[in-house]
Amino acid sequence: MAPRRSAAEEVEEEESETELVALQFNESLTWRPGKPIPLDKLLKHLNTLSKELEELDQEVVDPNSLTKVAKEVASHQILSHKDKGVRAYAACCVVDILRLCAPDAPFTPTQMKDIFNLTVTSIIPALFDPSNPYNTQHKYVLRSLTEIKSVVLLLDVDGSDSLLLALFSNIFDGVSGVKSTSGEQVAKDVEFSMAEMLGVLIDEATTLPAKVVDIIMAQFLRAAGPGAGRRRRDHVQIDDNQATLLAKDEPEAYQIAKNLCQTFPDKMARFVSQYFSDVIVDATSFAARPGGHKGADDEDDDEGPSGPSESDLKELGKAHDLIRELWKAAPQVLQNVVPQVDAELSADNVHLRQLATETLGDMISGIGAAGPPPPPVLDPAAYPPLSLEAEENVDAQALNTFTKPLSAMSFPQTHSLVFHNFLSRKNDKASAIRAAWTTAVGYILSTSAGGIGLSREDEATLIQGLGEKLSDSDEKVRLAAVKAIESFGFRDVVLKLGPNGGVSKEGSILSTLADRCRDKRPAVRVAAMSLLGKLWAVGTGEILAGNEAVIAALDGVPSRIYNAFYANDAEVNALLDRVIFECLIPLNYPPAKKAPKSANGSSQSQAAAAAAAAADADAIRAERILLLVRSLDPMAKKAFFALQARQPQFAQILETYIKQCELYNGGVMDDNADKKQANLNKTVQYIAQFLPNSPQSVQDLLKFAKANDRRNRGLVRYIIGQEQDFKTVHNALKELIKRIQSGKESTIHETLLPLLYRSGRFIFNRSHLATIMDYSKSNKDGLGGAAHEVLNEISQRNPDLFKTHIGQLCKDLVDQAPTENRENDPSVAETLKACSTYARKYPKDVPMDRDFVHSLVSFALYGQPPKVAKHAVNILLSKQDNKSIVYAKDLLQRIFKDWTYGSKHFLNKLSAVSQLELLAPKVAQDAEDKILDVVLKILLEVRTEASDSDPEWVDDAELDEECQAKCLALKSLANKLRSMDAEEAKDNGADIWKMLIQLVRNKGEIAKTKNTPKHHRSRLRLLAAQLILKLCIQKHFDEILTPEDFNTLALTTQDAAQEVRHGFVRKLQKYLADDRLRPRFFTMIFLMAFEPNAEFKLRTETWVRSRARHYAGTKQHVLEAVLPRLFSLLAHHPDYSSDPDELVDHARYILFYVSLVATESNLGLLYKYAERAKQTQDALNPESTGHRVLCDLTQAIIRKWQEKKNWTFNAWPDKVGMPKGLYGPLKSHTEAQEISENVLVPDEIDEKLDDLLRAMDRKKKRKSTADGNSESRPAAKKSRVQPKEPRIKEARKIATPKPKKPSKPKKAPSSPKRSAISDANRRRSGRSMAKGNQSYIERDSSEDDEEMLDGVAEWEYEGENNGEEEAGSDDEGAEAESRKKGDDESSSELSEPEVEEEEDKEEEEGDVEMTDEKAAEEEKEEEEQEVEADDEKEEEAEVVVEEEEEEEEEEAPPPAKANGRKGRSTAAAVAKEKGKPAAKEKAAPAAKKQTTLPTRTSGRATRGRAAAA
Repeated sequence: MAPRRSAAEEVEEEESETELVALQFNESLTWRPGKPIPLDKLLKHLNTLSKELEELDQEVVDPNSLTKVAKEVASHQILSHKDKGVRAYAACCVVDILRLCAPDAPFTPTQMKDIFNLTVTSIIPALFDPSNPYNTQHKYVLRSLTEIKSVVLLLDVDGSDSLLLALFSNIFDGVSGVKSTSGEQVAKDVEFSMAEMLGVLIDEATTLPAKVVDIIMAQFLRAAGPGAGRRRRDHVQIDDNQATLLAKDEPEAYQIAKNLCQTFPDKMARFVSQYFSDVIVDATSFAARPGGHKGADDEDDDEGPSGPSESDLKELGKAHDLIRELWKAAPQVLQNVVPQVDAELSADNVHLRQLATETLGDMISGIGAAGPPPPPVLDPAAYPPLSLEAEENVDAQALNTFTKPLSAMSFPQTHSLVFHNFLSRKNDKASAIRAAWTTAVGYILSTSAGGIGLSREDEATLIQGLGEKLSDSDEKVRLAAVKAIESFGFRDVVLKLGPNGGVSKEGSILSTLADRCRDKRPAVRVAAMSLLGKLWAVGTGEILAGNEAVIAALDGVPSRIYNAFYANDAEVNALLDRVIFECLIPLNYPPAKKAPKSANGSSQSQAAAAAAAAADADAIRAERILLLVRSLDPMAKKAFFALQARQPQFAQILETYIKQCELYNGGVMDDNADKKQANLNKTVQYIAQFLPNSPQSVQDLLKFAKANDRRNRGLVRYIIGQEQDFKTVHNALKELIKRIQSGKESTIHETLLPLLYRSGRFIFNRSHLATIMDYSKSNKDGLGGAAHEVLNEISQRNPDLFKTHIGQLCKDLVDQAPTENRENDPSVAETLKACSTYARKYPKDVPMDRDFVHSLVSFALYGQPPKVAKHAVNILLSKQDNKSIVYAKDLLQRIFKDWTYGSKHFLNKLSAVSQLELLAPKVAQDAEDKILDVVLKILLEVRTEASDSDPEWVDDAELDEECQAKCLALKSLANKLRSMDAEEAKDNGADIWKMLIQLVRNKGEIAKTKNTPKHHRSRLRLLAAQLILKLCIQKHFDEILTPEDFNTLALTTQDAAQEVRHGFVRKLQKYLADDRLRPRFFTMIFLMAFEPNAEFKLRTETWVRSRARHYAGTKQHVLEAVLPRLFSLLAHHPDYSSDPDELVDHARYILFYVSLVATESNLGLLYKYAERAKQTQDALNPESTGHRVLCDLTQAIIRKWQEKKNWTFNAWPDKVGMPKGLYGPLKSHTEAQEISENVLVPDEIDEKLDDLLRAMDRKKKRKSTADGNSESRPAAKKSRVQPKEPRIKEARKIATPKPKKPSKPKKAPSSPKRSAISDANRRRSGRSMAKGNQSYIERDSSEDDEEMLDGVAEWEYEGENNGEEEAGSDDEGAEAESRKKGDDESSSELSEPEVEEEEDKEEEEGDVEMTDEKAAEEEKEEEEQEVEADDEKEEEAEVVVEEEEEEEEEEAPPPAKANGRKGRSTAAAVAKEKGKPAAKEKAAPAAKKQTTLPTRTSGRATRGRAAAA
């Protein structure tokens, strides 16, 4: 134990402790009224006191000595003194006295109130002026109050609420307000002390006044710039100039408030909770309040009671902005507020639910009151393109503190229940809330939940929800989903959305986004297509580099964009043009480089540098074009090449327009003013049909003409000039747009720009050709294949571009020529093909020097693949001069050196001989026996054993040599026929013709001793059918195609092999679209009613509709006149039977025809044809009545179709003719009368037709609702007045009894449903098609060459002379009209450029049928108008895509053998038709009686009655 202290020591210690220090200051600080202390003296006294008090320590000072001083210093005279110094020193003294006397203050309550009033109103505000002479004293007061915590005494002062409010207000306003006039900043220690002072008050206070809490909360709203709420709501982005005005860093007041919430989370959470309870909880009761505001988004029936007023919503919006910012700054204080926001999610009022959805979405994303970050910049013209690594390190835009998303804690983890409630809002019944949810999800994903991250499950759920909203039924939601993806950076799209599946993967979010490119709503498809185009353009660098993630995600983008071309909608086409030239291949890509300044200022060196930069830019641009082509799928690639193919046509159209503008001369014309005005109007009307807004386009084009700006017209010519380089074309376009926008009519450019995009040579430009040729040789970056395709297309469509490069092409061919022992590179085949096409158009430009000729012979004999021999022969004989004959003879001699099947390079020799038969028939004639011996031996012998396991079809790459040889042999025989004139063909070509027909009839079997393998037979019958079509292009071969052979050929459309059917139909469509076959061949198309391939059938349907639209535009009844031929074809179909079940199958053919061809205007004509055909005799089999049964069946279908469509029936007033050779006259009028009164269709067929129509409607409905995103359908078309029964005219004025109305048939048992049709079970049977006693002799007529449908029969009944003769057939008129040439054209010069093709020339690759877009547009049925625009199957191509397979290049036979029909583009036909004088059009009848067809159940009251005169 320690030794005990003595009592003396304890007493001494106590005495020492009691020796306290007393205040020495004894000056008076008060004065009597009227005798104040001089100011300098008073200041001196206060200064002295202040210093002494400052030095005293609380532990040793005698508090009693401070009493007198405390009373004087706190007197009203001192604290309220007018001098700042007095008040400053007095405050210093007061805070020291409080320090020394703590915890008991020696002041009265009144004095305390005066002290804190002085501090709040004088001392604190003075601190914000560092230049104040008493700033040191002020800082001392602040520091003392804070460190000693004397400021807590303020809480006990009477009226403390107002003092607290003033204190908080002054501090917050001061630290963020205007600084002193001297420009000095408030010291950081002052700001820190003030923040600490406020913290002391909050920590010690049991409660805070509501207004003080309001002040604290208001500091967080400093983050929201002006208009932040509107920007968030309307997705308005701030431009760069406005962004400079916004705060980049947190204001000091914001920092203080944030620190208070973070430092005292529990207390602040209680204060904040009470604050928001007063706002939010009250707001949730707004919906139950009667009356009030009803927003525009409220729905009439299901949105519940009226909602809050505008002012309520405004205040509520501010509160939710504050919640957003609090979550970003101090989420701990919202622990009791989040459940309140969650409660709003379940409110009945839409506004509250939407506000809660937006708020929770922003909270999860870490987005504060300033709103979301600006979307990342995706610049498609940037070079070099963006890379994933670069975007990771460098932000696209520098974000300020407030717009940078930031979340301090994970919302899904801390508030999991609220998060799941938020997720459920994706299925809200209100579209506005679904849209808000979609936008929020986009930000959550793009910001990774404010940078804190999401779990895999949550991220997958959100991505799936975003994908679903892309297919929402409401356009606002779909648009919000697209905009949400716009908030993703390039890296986020690839790494977050890409793993879900790329654009090419069905069902992925990127694939669904691509579906929106064909959305019904313009805003959605514009946003979607533009976004996809930018994403692909930005990613081209990574795609070229082979980044697998980027390739998987975005490589399919160009295909999806180009496939929108097949919608054939004017608005979609205009959008497609913009996306191509502004996103995929921007015209300003790559950005122009600034030429470096030359040290010596030499203009020559500057020009050289500029030229080098231009060449580099052309190469970069050409690389982008090749990458685009490589990325396209087959269908998109055809669309791409079709768009390039139309460029010369549109250039010609614009050239015509510019000429008309020059003649118009701004309205000032010397002569022929009316004619020039009319021609201009006609030209403008023609151009406007290609544009989305035709009326506005007409006005704009006329304004351009009236402006009469010579420079603008010159710029247009620069843009469409075929010889201009890319830089010239681009600069001309920029200058033109700039001049128009700066003029009075600045909106004209919106109309002109799509036309200029389509007519300018921006892609296939001579500036790009050198680079494309280099890539074709080097295959750099794997773009060689695309380069070959582009070269081939240029050679087909724009061979002019090769004029400056043909020499290089020929040199490349010489360098790569094969020998007997050395093969060429297979890629050289495309180069050879391009050169062949050019040589066909410009034979004189091809340099036929010795080396080149030897190279061509080497390609013909040894080139690989064997098809290059054909191209080599084409070039070799392109000039058709004496040297060409010598080359041909020399080549033939070399071929015959080893002319046996199986010899080395035999396929090359056979291919070369085939072309020699066509191009040098006289040379081949000299060796005819040698050629025929080998060719026939190849065809008639079977060297490959056939077996049951043989495939039906083999691809080209796997085709064996024997089958290739048989195909080349068959082509050789066909080429031999094509080289003959009409007389020679009849004398010497009959055997070959018969062989082709037999191949089709015998299913490709030609050998008599052995069976040919299945895949050989498929190839041979397809090739034979295609060669027959090719031969029928020439008139003399078309004439020898008998009706029996025609029917046999037609059944190829129902072949068991899909490839045979499709290959034949594509070829048929191609020739018909080019007007190279007679219209009777349209009949074959309508046998595709049972085509099992739904996609191909749909494309065929839309092609037929486009042709129907075209002919309707040219006022030709071509497809209508096909109907009688269809009757004959179906009547002689091997499956025809009068059995009701079989007849229903034939009704499907008729319904297929009617659904594609019938319109309200031509319904009467179709009915007329059916009536007229019934009153004839079958010329092929006079005993047959099948065509009459089909006529009755057709009339019943037409009646039901009219009733289904609610159409008005207009009886056709004119006579119609029948195709000669298929129909003959009846024996007498009595027989005709009996036939017209007799109904040949069984009674039960009527109900079966109803079932058939219903089945078709169900199929369409399934198509339209296959997507779950279909919107509500528009109201059904209003029914017209119930149509009255028509009075159908009779052929002669003979009184005949009116047929009785048949009774309503009893319901017959429905036929069993057919199973799915397989490819092997086509509508084709094995029954014999021909009968020995049928006559196929056509009537002789001098008008055969003029008849459109192989003749129009005009006859009288036998034994009668007084009848009227049939008027000239519509068919004749249509054909004659369609074949008129330039004599009938108007002087307006308006015509699309004719395709410069020779008679037998056809394109190598299948191409899109490019009529004018209006002609190609599908005539939409009412059901299809109701179908969603985003249903791909219903919106497939309206323009036909022709066959993909490579066809044989052809040269024209000698002119003397021509059939007089020159192919021309459909667009040219439209232009010429529009350009014809009105006087030449057939006058309409003076009066047309409008009638309606009967709509009875049986519908046979008028069936079969003769036409009235």
